[in-house]
Amino acid sequence: MGVDKRVPRRAVLAGAAAVAAGGAGALVATVTARSSPVAGVAVHQPGIVTPPPDKAVLAAYDVRAADRAGLVALFRRLTDAARGSAAEVTVAVGESLFDGRYGLAEQRPRRLTRMPSFPGDVLDEASCHGDLLIQCCAASTPQPLTDPDLAPRWRIDGFRAENTVTADGRPSTRNLFGFREGAGNPDPGDAAELDRVVWVRPGGDEPQWTAGGTYLVARLIRFATALWDADPVQRQEAIFGRRKSDGAPLGRDREDADFDYADDPAGRLVAVDAHIRLANPRTPQTESSRILRRAYSYRRAPDAAGHPDEGLVFVCFQQDLERGFATVQRRLAGQPLDRYILTTGGGYFFALPGAEPGGYLGRPLLEP
Repeated sequence: MGVDKRVPRRAVLAGAAAVAAGGAGALVATVTARSSPVAGVAVHQPGIVTPPPDKAVLAAYDVRAADRAGLVALFRRLTDAARGSAAEVTVAVGESLFDGRYGLAEQRPRRLTRMPSFPGDVLDEASCHGDLLIQCCAASTPQPLTDPDLAPRWRIDGFRAENTVTADGRPSTRNLFGFREGAGNPDPGDAAELDRVVWVRPGGDEPQWTAGGTYLVARLIRFATALWDADPVQRQEAIFGRRKSDGAPLGRDREDADFDYADDPAGRLVAVDAHIRLANPRTPQTESSRILRRAYSYRRAPDAAGHPDEGLVFVCFQQDLERGFATVQRRLAGQPLDRYILTTGGGYFFALPGAEPGGYLGRPLLEP
């Protein structure tokens, strides 16, 4: 069933709020304890700055371990399974894991909260939050692994169309609106930049165990693709601020062009309310709100009204949730793109530091 362009955006998309992700009957793939190749003061998990494979599964779970010893045993099992897996898996914890069941309340990452509903969101509680989030990435859809101490909460399968790398080495993909994702990301090969933007560093106000980890945001964003496709390409490009053909910012010659908006104060080239300009105004004052994005597309069965359920699995990493994603999201409020998108699920999580040889993921948290 096509989307009538006269139908309001919320009426077109709101059916997604009643559709749970479903199908999360097993833990996705395995959890890896291998470190990323990025140099630094701590070990990092893969699936953050490593090149994204073509397929991904994100699944959130509620932990059912009876006590602290059971939680330790769960994390040991996950890590042991990981070490024999070829899949790239990232394990992250939600704020609900620190609710007092396991004596971890004082060890909660200081900036880890429950993801709020931002203006324009229509969140389905069944597709939000969780004690654990497992991100599993591979060349093909990963195989599941069950565990009796994990109760499925929500799951989303994603893919990257035209999964490539830009000329300056940044991963890029094309979303279901036909535009490229990933331009403007921090350089994955620049350890100093990643330390500023992505990794929690030792010596601050965070618990000591968090060093080498990062805050993860997952957002399930449904697209009104028929409504979008009815607009001319010129209008689409003005909304994003980039050329559809090659991803270059409007008025620039290539996707990875280094630029700011000082030569375009009135928005003659890139409109002042274009998505890329609001998300990253490229000023010294907004440099601290940069994030590392790692998006996948998704397609699921149509909703009860017959509308397609497809869109973006938005994932980003940052050193500080409020300074990063939340600040960017508030800047985007009211953007023209909002007419075509609806966030229905996701959550805030903290991606654990990697496991040292002989250890297991979460050991500094569980056995300080």
